[in-house]
Formats: sequence, C-alpha cells, structure tokens
Amino acid sequence: MKTYEHKRVDPTGVIIALSIIFLWTGSLALLLQVEINYTNPLVYLAILIQMHLYTGLFITAHDAMHGVVSSNKKLNHAIGFFSALLFSFNFYHRLYPKHHEHHKHVATDDDPDYHHSGNFWRWYLSFITTYVNIWQILMMAITFNVLKLFFPVENLVLFWMLPAIISTFQLFYFGTYIPHKGEHNNKHKSGSMKGNHVWGFLSCYFFGYHYEHHDSPGTPWWRLWRLKETTEESQSTQRN
Repeated sequence: MKTYEHKRVDPTGVIIALSIIFLWTGSLALLLQVEINYTNPLVYLAILIQMHLYTGLFITAHDAMHGVVSSNKKLNHAIGFFSALLFSFNFYHRLYPKHHEHHKHVATDDDPDYHHSGNFWRWYLSFITTYVNIWQILMMAITFNVLKLFFPVENLVLFWMLPAIISTFQLFYFGTYIPHKGEHNNKHKSGSMKGNHVWGFLSCYFFGYHYEHHDSPGTPWWRLWRLKETTEESQSTQRN
C-alpha cells in the first residue's frame, strides 16, 4: 500500500491546526454574544458547527501525538497541548501514552479505548471515565463561573458546554465504537467506513477510515481520504 506518512506536513499541518483553533475560538466568541431564539434553525446549526469544531480540536491534538502537525517537535507538541486544553481541559500528557497504548494493544484488554462487551453505553462510559478526571471537571466549573460574569448562562450552556458533550459522542461513535466493534480479520483489528469523502469528513474528520489510520499512523487526518482511495484501488486490483 502507498503511504503518505513520509511526506512533509509543513506548513500545511500547522495552517490547518491553527485554522481549526481560530475557527473554534472565533465562533465561540461570536455565539456567546448572540440573542437566542429557539425558533431559529440557525441556533441548532450553530451547535452542530461548534460540536464539529470541538471534534477538530481533539483530532488536532491526536495528530500531534503522532507528530504530524509539524516536523518541529516543540511546535507540534505545543499545538497539541493547546488543542487538548481547549477541549474541556484535556491534558495532552495524559492522552499521549493512552493513545499509543491503544495503537500497541488495539482491541485487547490492554487497550484503554476498548471494551469487550461491545455494548454502546457501557463502552462509552468506560471511554469517558478513562479520559475525564476530577481536575477537568473542577477547571470547567471554575471557568464556567468566571465566564457567566461576562456572558449569558444560556449561551454558555448551548455553545460552550453542550457541543463539547455531543462531540464526545461523535468521537466515540465514529472514531472508536464503529471501527473496533465486532470481529475484524485484519492485522489492525479495525474496520473502515464506506461512503463518500464529504460524509467521511463531516462524520469525524476522516477517522471513520480507521484501518487506514492504524496502517499508517504517520498520515495526518487531512490525507486519510487519499490513503482510503489507495487502499480501495489496491483491493480492487487484487480481486481482479
């Protein structure tokens, strides 16, 4: 299989990462000040957009864990650290070893992202409790109480808190549950979603192409769609 992991990511990786950070920040700053009208469908669209940008923050931190935001290690990890922090005060130094354990022990008892039951809610609860700790909750509570001095509580709940919660379901469902549930007869014990690339991006920044990610973890998220096409071309050639 052709791989893209040895191609340079600079400066594209940094530009994409910073774009996601600035879009999330700018969108949130704007939405915290708008007047909410629940009959306006744009309110619900804004929640979904903010959710998707939250997911982008986590995906950016994830790419930094694989060293594919920037070839400059200090800049790469700094962006990863900042992106993780913006996503509900996740701590990059805690995420980093757990994620690499997932790659090393995928779909086994030593995989922190895996739950042998296959049950959605039990697996999700295990997933959340693995990555959320009391310090995050405390820092979110402090930040909320500070922010509500300047912004309406309703806006904070709808555009800061709710999208973060929904995003955890997006990340879990498309990036963990669907790719790893059931039996997979391949070396990475991972599935890969079918469908067009637009849905591939909207669902979870191409992380439904999960076999490809495990097969080439040095490929950034924004190149996974190319890797997916290469995989399918290779499989088609083998069948013919």
